[in-house]
Amino acid sequence: MAKLSLFAKRRQRVRTALAARAGGRARLSVHRSGRHIYAQVIDDAAGKTVASASTLEKDARSTTGATAAAATAVGKTLAERAKAAGVTAVVFDRGGFLFHGRVKALADGAREGGLEF
Repeated sequence: MAKLSLFAKRRQRVRTALAARAGGRARLSVHRSGRHIYAQVIDDAAGKTVASASTLEKDARSTTGATAAAATAVGKTLAERAKAAGVTAVVFDRGGFLFHGRVKALADGAREGGLEF
């Protein structure tokens, strides 16, 4: 068995805990890189991505993706798209990332946009 990195262990632990508490809600998954931040609302029951947003999109490209302000904007955009697709309640999947900085800013932006979690 291959040894998992600490990041991979944390990601696996977070997803396992979320699956137990999801209660049929969609999952808001976050990925953060050095330059960009990406978010998706995923319906695990159907195995489909309901909505997505990132700093790579044309309307968000004017600013750098490595700031909390850009992450907040991505969260608001994602919330609008998810609500348009009929999703209002999600569970927040931070992956292996700590709930701090850009990840927290994205969550706050999604809450401001109307998503409940």
